[in-house]
Amino acid sequence: MTTTPTCLVTGSAGFIGFRLSQSLLDDGWDVVGVDAFTDSYDQAEKRGRAALLQRRHGYRHVTGDLVDLPLETHLRGVTTIFHLAGRAGVRDSFELTSKYVHDNVEATVRLLDSARRTSSVRRLVYASSSSVYGDAPLPLCETGQPGPISPYGQTKLDAERLCLAASTAGGLEAVALRYFTVYGPGQRPDMALRRFIEAALAGRPLHLYGDGSQSRDFTYVDDIVAATRLAADAPADGTAINVGGGTRITLSATLDLLCEVVGRPLVIERTAAARGDVRHTWADLTRAESLLGFRPRVDLRQGLAAEADWLRASAAMQRQSA
Repeated sequence: MTTTPTCLVTGSAGFIGFRLSQSLLDDGWDVVGVDAFTDSYDQAEKRGRAALLQRRHGYRHVTGDLVDLPLETHLRGVTTIFHLAGRAGVRDSFELTSKYVHDNVEATVRLLDSARRTSSVRRLVYASSSSVYGDAPLPLCETGQPGPISPYGQTKLDAERLCLAASTAGGLEAVALRYFTVYGPGQRPDMALRRFIEAALAGRPLHLYGDGSQSRDFTYVDDIVAATRLAADAPADGTAINVGGGTRITLSATLDLLCEVVGRPLVIERTAAARGDVRHTWADLTRAESLLGFRPRVDLRQGLAAEADWLRASAAMQRQSA
């Protein structure tokens, strides 16, 4: 008789956590999902995703802050933790630093302490960020020296180091995945690509920070989910691993591509570069390929089209319910 694998997904109602939870449930996992529904963006989307998950067999939802919850109770029988919860966003981190420390660092400390005291827990996969690099030389490689230039990036690096130190100390395996600019259906409303697509579909001007020459390595959400799941069993404990789309593109070229996808010209209003935004990102995926067997599958054109289709459908549903 085989035992159903059980995991805990923190941030299960978030953009990536929701897709990850769905994927795990589809493959027969039992999922304990934890989400605090913080004020980092409109809670309606997160609560809607949580409601969908709660209709699924094998899913159990826990609402609350990782710092305060009786985590060992919820970790009983859990073998794998996917730690995706946290406060994202670079710009707000300069004004709300204490919230970022609480949600990203203090919550991780609490989760690690509870995981080490729970005998069933074997591995923790932590969702880190390319923001830990700052403006480092390209391509960004895990062997380079991190140098975050925002409080957000610093809190992600601090939490990552705590996770990897726990693995080094023994008793708990941990892997830190440095995600590079994740996008796709369900993307957070504050993210640039979603704002760009929404404006393009509505025929509104879109606001571009900087001159458009800055570049990003965009990663489709389903590729992120695939890499995250691979990290649950890969021989990579105690390791930080980049997860990116494999190429980089300037924001100006991204907007040209978006124009083709939506089939209409874009009206672009440019403003000064935002504080804390790095100039360029581009992931060296050598370690991801060798340790995880990961290669991205979805290119930017496909991903933009998928997100545009999702936003069209979402807008249509809102009109029908109005």
